[in-house]
Amino acid sequence: MRINGARAVIESLKNEDVEIVFGYPGGAVLTLYDEIYKTKFPHILTKHEQGAVHAADGYARATGKIGVCIATSGPGATNLITGIATANIDSIPLVCITGQVATPFIGRDSFQEADVCGITSPITKHNYLVRDVRELSRVLKEAFFIAGTGRPGPVVIDIAKDVFAAEVDYEYPAEVNLRGYSGKYIGNEKDLDKAVKLLKQAEKPLVFVGGGVVSSGTYISFREFINMLGIPVTSTLMGLGCVEPEQKGNLGMAGMHGSYAANMAIMQCDLLIGIGVRFDDRVTGIMKEFAPKAKIIQFDIDYAEVNKNVVSYLSVIGDLRWSLPLLCKKTKIYAEKIKKNSAQWIDYVIKMHKNNPFSYKKSDNHIMAQEIIEKTAELTENDTIAVTDVGQHQMWAAQFFKVYGPRHFITSGGLGTMGYGLPAAMGAKIGCPDKAVVLFTGDGSIMMNCQEMATLADYDINVKIIVIHNHVLGMVTQWQRMFYGKRYSQSILNSKADIVKIAQAMGIKGIRIDEKTDLIKILKQTLAQQGPALIDVNVPDTEDVLPMVPGGKRLDQMIMESEAANK
Repeated sequence: MRINGARAVIESLKNEDVEIVFGYPGGAVLTLYDEIYKTKFPHILTKHEQGAVHAADGYARATGKIGVCIATSGPGATNLITGIATANIDSIPLVCITGQVATPFIGRDSFQEADVCGITSPITKHNYLVRDVRELSRVLKEAFFIAGTGRPGPVVIDIAKDVFAAEVDYEYPAEVNLRGYSGKYIGNEKDLDKAVKLLKQAEKPLVFVGGGVVSSGTYISFREFINMLGIPVTSTLMGLGCVEPEQKGNLGMAGMHGSYAANMAIMQCDLLIGIGVRFDDRVTGIMKEFAPKAKIIQFDIDYAEVNKNVVSYLSVIGDLRWSLPLLCKKTKIYAEKIKKNSAQWIDYVIKMHKNNPFSYKKSDNHIMAQEIIEKTAELTENDTIAVTDVGQHQMWAAQFFKVYGPRHFITSGGLGTMGYGLPAAMGAKIGCPDKAVVLFTGDGSIMMNCQEMATLADYDINVKIIVIHNHVLGMVTQWQRMFYGKRYSQSILNSKADIVKIAQAMGIKGIRIDEKTDLIKILKQTLAQQGPALIDVNVPDTEDVLPMVPGGKRLDQMIMESEAANK
C-alpha cells in the first residue's frame, strides 16, 4: 500500500498493538497529527510534553506494555528529556516519537531544531534519526523490539518533517535482524549449579529482590522459590510487590529508609542472593561495607550491572525468565536441607522484624502523614495501584502502604523525579481502567506538573490525588534539620497557592482536610466516588522519615525513631 510517512507511523503502531499514545502536537509533527485525526488513533493530549512521557511511563509500568509518546521538534522534544531519563534508569520500555526539522534544514540551527539523538544518547537504550521514509517501518519495528526485549528501556525515533510527508510503498517487517542484539539472554547453567551449591552450604541466606523481577514478569517463579525454601527476603523500592506483605520472612524494603531487620540482616547474612537488583547507593550505604560477611550472588540480565557497585562472588547472567524457573527446579530436591541449615537464622530474622516494625509517633491532635497512607491502604482493595511522587511521602508510602503484587507500586526510583506522580498515575489508570489508582504526592511535587490535573478533568480519568501537605520540601528540610544545623535554605514553601482551588479551577473536585476527625470520613467518601479528585491534607512540618541511614554510613548505623526522639 502506498502511503505517506505519517500514515506509516500509524500503521506501524497498529502492527505493534499500541492501544494509545500520549503527546502534544507542534509544527514538525503536524502531518502525523493529521493522520491521527483521520484514523481516529487513540491519543491523550497532555498539557505539557513532560506530562506525556511520564504518562507513557506510568502506562508501561502498570501494564507491562510499551508506552508511546509523541512530541514535536526542538523544545517539544527536549521537554521529554526528564521523562526519558526517568524511564531509562528504571528500565521502563518506551518508544518516544519526536519530530525533527525537514532534512534540508538539519544542522543549520533552524527554527525549533535540536540534536535530539545527541541529547538523548546517554539516556536511551537506542535512538534513531530517520531522514528517509523508506527506513521508517524498519526503524519502528526495531525500536519496539529493542525497547521491550532484554533489559527494557526507552528508544527515541526522531523523524524529519519531510519524511512524514513523503510517500512510500508500506510493508511492515515480520522480523527484526540486528547484528549483535538478539534480545534473548540465556546464561550458563553451570553458574546456576554453583549458586545452588552455595545455597546448600549457607546458614544465613537472604534474598534481595528488585525491579528486574517486576519487569521480567517472573514474580510467580520468585514467590515459588521463596515459599519453597523459606528464606527471608528484602526488597528494593522498585521490587515492592514481588512478595506479599504478609509473607513469612518478608522484611520489607532495605536501604536508606529500609526496615531495621532488612538492613541488619544484610549486614549479618552469609549469603546474599540479589535478583534483578543493581545495588544502587540508596540501598547499600557505604558500598565497600555492604553485606560484609556474605558471599553475594547476583542474578541480572545485563553484564554491565555486575560488579558495578558491589563485587559479586558469583554472577548468574541471563534473563530471569530463564534463570528463576531453573533455579526453582534445581533447588527443589534440596529444599528440606536448606531450610534445616538456616532454621535458626530464619527464626532470628523473623523475630527481629517483629520487634522492630516501621513505626511513627501518634498524635491526638495532628494528622500524621504515615496515618494517611495506612488508612488509605485499609480503605482500598488489594489490587489498588499506588503511585507516588518523590520525597518523604514516597518513602512513607513504601513503608506503610501494603503492596500485594508487582506493578502495583509505581514510583520514580533511580532518578527521583519530582513531578512524576500525577502524569504517571494518569497513564496507569488509562492502562488499567478496572483498578483503583491513588497518587500520594507532596505540596512540593504536585506543583511541578500540576497542569495535568486539567488532563484528568478533560478525559475524566478517575485518579485520586492525596496531597500530604507539610508546607515544606519535606526531605530537604529533614536533611537540613539533621545535617545542616536546621538552616532551612529555600525549603520552606508556605505558598500562597491554594492547591484545592487549583484542582477546582482545572475541573476536578478538591477537598481540604484540616481536622483529624474528618480524615476517615472524607477519605472513604472520596475514594468511593467516581471521577478524579484531590484531597489536600495538612500534616506537621517536622516529621522525619525513619529509620534513616545517613550518607556515608553503614546500613547498621541507621538512626531509629527512638534515637531521633531523644535528640
